[in-house]
Amino acid sequence: MRKEDKGRLIESIGAELQKYPYVYVVDLEGLNSVDTAKLRRLCFKREVKLIVVKNALLRKAMDNLDIDYSEMYPTFKGQTSIMLSSTNNAPAKLIKEFRAKSEKPVLKSAFVEEEFYIGDENLDSLVAIKSKSELIADIIAALQSPAQNVIRALQSSGNTISGVLKTLEERGE
Repeated sequence: MRKEDKGRLIESIGAELQKYPYVYVVDLEGLNSVDTAKLRRLCFKREVKLIVVKNALLRKAMDNLDIDYSEMYPTFKGQTSIMLSSTNNAPAKLIKEFRAKSEKPVLKSAFVEEEFYIGDENLDSLVAIKSKSELIADIIAALQSPAQNVIRALQSSGNTISGVLKTLEERGE
């Protein structure tokens, strides 16, 4: 590959890395073409960008960015792909779901919420991280709960009082 082509490729990888706050480095080696196509379709549906990259070019692209990704560099061995996402746990959930039917992809490393996760043993931790929309839903549910309890209490006591009054009226008291 010519030096100019490598330079453009490094810039292209760097531009993609800057678009997405969450980076997962995975190993897809050994996946056949059918499974790779399934994985790509699943990534597209979940809005996860999957890019197969050369280790040296990925490293050079990361060196040119503001974030220091050097903790991830030792995992850049063998075949490497990156999964980029705007949702922190989307790639982890996708990997876990896909691995129910296959041994791959294997998580090499990830950069999520300003933290580095090295090794496949961190996959469950990454799946458990709540996304922004999940956190907002939890907060709304927590805020709604007390209000719903008050409304239920008022409704049930209103029914009780009206029932008592109706019973007293029927008795003629």
